[in-house]
Amino acid sequence: MKMSEPTQFRAEELRGEMLRDEPMSRHVSWRAGGVAQQLYRPADLADLQQFLRQTPLTESLLAVGLGSNLLVRDGGYRGTVLQMVGALTELRMDGDLIYVQAGVPGAKLARFAASNNLCGAEFFVGIPGTLGGMLAMNAGCYGGETWQKVVRVQVLTRSGELLERTPQEYEIGYRHVALRKASDEFFVGAWLKLETGDVEKARQDIKELMEKRSASQPLQLPNAGSVFRNPEGGHAAKLIEDCGLKGRRIGGAEVSQKHANFIVNVGGATAADIEELISEVQATVKQQTGVELHPEVRIVGEKA
Repeated sequence: MKMSEPTQFRAEELRGEMLRDEPMSRHVSWRAGGVAQQLYRPADLADLQQFLRQTPLTESLLAVGLGSNLLVRDGGYRGTVLQMVGALTELRMDGDLIYVQAGVPGAKLARFAASNNLCGAEFFVGIPGTLGGMLAMNAGCYGGETWQKVVRVQVLTRSGELLERTPQEYEIGYRHVALRKASDEFFVGAWLKLETGDVEKARQDIKELMEKRSASQPLQLPNAGSVFRNPEGGHAAKLIEDCGLKGRRIGGAEVSQKHANFIVNVGGATAADIEELISEVQATVKQQTGVELHPEVRIVGEKA
């Protein structure tokens, strides 16, 4: 892919690290895909603000956490990836609330809550991502959803302005979050309200949920978590399995034998392999059951 000239930044004012033509296979959990024109690792929230103040509004930006819900096509991403992991990592008590930044993984958040004698965050251990992505899609599992715990969120606008918003400013549903009044911004933190309760039980629940996840999901192979949303009143995995798609393979991409709503990279999968398999699963389930499956994963970039 021929890319335009990258934006030139005043490096002396920035404290983070800029990488050029960075393979996104290193930063997404599928371990597949093309290169990003630029990848910026901010030093912290203030550095990210400074970066955005220098960035033209026409520049395409993509905020990435653990890359567990993302596929970058083989032709690459024309723009700048902002890597939140390792940068937006603040996690602390703020009165009776937990303040957590966008780069904090779900499992770390769950354990922090339990260590502070709080319950209700146990389900976060089952989400293979960071808070930023969880907020963006209202991620959930084991009966819990992210926005059930949110008191307010912290966002950055494209011009670097730091704002706080309440849940009332968003349309929130199953794997869906949208600002009622459109604005070009992204999540950088949130304040969560949890309950006091039986903390020993919470710790035991975390342990059991981790064991359940390990037993039921193909964690030994590169994957992006659940590929499809569950349709109303049903389960995507059961539909896919009932259609005989377990083990279906295109190139190095395979519908997991262990959990049908996972697509795994069994070795050498390209982004095109994965995307084609997603489409084939959708088409087959639609043809055989009449149910239209909607992907949870985000697909960006250009085809090779």
